[in-house]
Amino acid sequence: MKRVLFLLGPNLNMVGIRDTHVYGTETAASIEQDVHHWAEGLGLELEVFQSNHEGDIVDKIHEAYGQKDGIIINAGALTHYSYALRDAIEAVSIPTIETHMSNIYAREEFRHHSVLSAVCRGCIAGFGKSSYLLALTALANMFGNDEQED
Repeated sequence: MKRVLFLLGPNLNMVGIRDTHVYGTETAASIEQDVHHWAEGLGLELEVFQSNHEGDIVDKIHEAYGQKDGIIINAGALTHYSYALRDAIEAVSIPTIETHMSNIYAREEFRHHSVLSAVCRGCIAGFGKSSYLLALTALANMFGNDEQED
């Protein structure tokens, strides 16, 4: 069974409460439950980790080295300026998919640039909770292709 780390950055624990016009009213806990269920259906073992602290997320990425087969990350605002997260993702060389619930390109201009994208396999944005489900599906498909190549 492939192991996936799902990382959520600052303020994503407040989904369903903050900026409901952007993120909707579904709670972070409800979304996490749905993501776990979806991963299980894909045959993936999922660990979810949320932190409002950049260093904790960097540490979690480092811990994933040799332990996880894939990473999904919604780094929140850290997406736009955290070179520490970028370097951590690059260092562990684990297939990583950047995700965003909102369409970052339809929001404030400072959100239009990601420093993480260059070291991620892809980016899925703008589909709410489905961005996470699509990322899980993409990883499962990548894993399937990797196994066929072996």
